Amino acid sequence: MANFATVFISVIIGALVGFFFARWMFKRELKKNPPINEKMVRAMFQGTGRKPSEAQIRKIMKSINDQYK
Repeated sequence: MANFATVFISVIIGALVGFFFARWMFKRELKKNPPINEKMVRAMFQGTGRKPSEAQIRKIMKSINDQYK
């Protein structure tokens, strides 16, 4: 019976460690390679017929990057 408890606790601890490690890796990759970059933001603005200012682009990029912190 004690062997079962040891295995069960080990599985739970392993799952928790694996979850937090995967979450950390995912956040790190999103920070290195964001899903959208400045060129894409400019293309979206041009698609709507607007000429974005640098301040608007920086504001959008900052809000996107703040989501992943």
